[in-house]
Amino acid sequence: MDKTLGKISAYLMIIVGALIASFSVICILIPNGAIDYGTAGIAIIISQLTGAELSIVVILTFLPFWLMGFKILGKGFALKSLVGTISYTLGLQIFERVPFELNTEHFIAVIFGGAILGVGLAMILKFGGCIDGSEIFANILISKITEKTGKSYSMTKILLIFNGCVYLSVFFLINETSALMSLLVYVVATFVITNITDHFEAIKQVTIITKNPDEIIHQIRTELNKTCTIMDSYGVIAGENKTLICYINFFELQKIKEIIARNKGSFSTVSTVDEIIR
Repeated sequence: MDKTLGKISAYLMIIVGALIASFSVICILIPNGAIDYGTAGIAIIISQLTGAELSIVVILTFLPFWLMGFKILGKGFALKSLVGTISYTLGLQIFERVPFELNTEHFIAVIFGGAILGVGLAMILKFGGCIDGSEIFANILISKITEKTGKSYSMTKILLIFNGCVYLSVFFLINETSALMSLLVYVVATFVITNITDHFEAIKQVTIITKNPDEIIHQIRTELNKTCTIMDSYGVIAGENKTLICYINFFELQKIKEIIARNKGSFSTVSTVDEIIR
């Protein structure tokens, strides 16, 4: 029962987060000459240049990334992302019909809108979903690099490059004011997301203390294609046990939580790692 309620509440939070994000985009950012970032930003650029309906362009832009995420990140992530994306596009359609105007300076409106957008996107990320293809793309690229090199990297540089290209497109295809306003949105939204999700773009260290490590290690290897460091440890009450240390990215965190939940009797912590030195 607790698991079912947890899943339902996670989906509800993703839906609420998606509606908050769509409200910010339609009612605050676009009227004040700014746009969202990532694939949503690409969709807004295409919509403004072609006159196509924004919600349809958002779906078409996100779909290729979602299919890649479905294949690599699993069905659970894909379903939550699909729910979030559908809620986001429905929110775009709903708020386009809502008469709302923020009567203030563009600069203040963009900061306020960026903060609201950050809250909405952070809720989606925190509960295991995603409505931005750039984050899925960065995660997949990092996974491939890690698979080839055996080294763990954060997504920060890839996301900066991706969104830098988006804002350069805004600068040349729309106007420089929109590009600067949109860059401000990215800075504010990213600051909010970083603080709510504890640096979602950074590497995460998962420490698992258990008496039965073999099954957990097997599942981490097969489901996440990750390895672990194993150490002997001793608890005052539990006695002898094993400590497993695994490095993952934010999108893999939900999966490893599922693995831990399936293996009762373990104790786990998650911490953010700024840098891994080899």
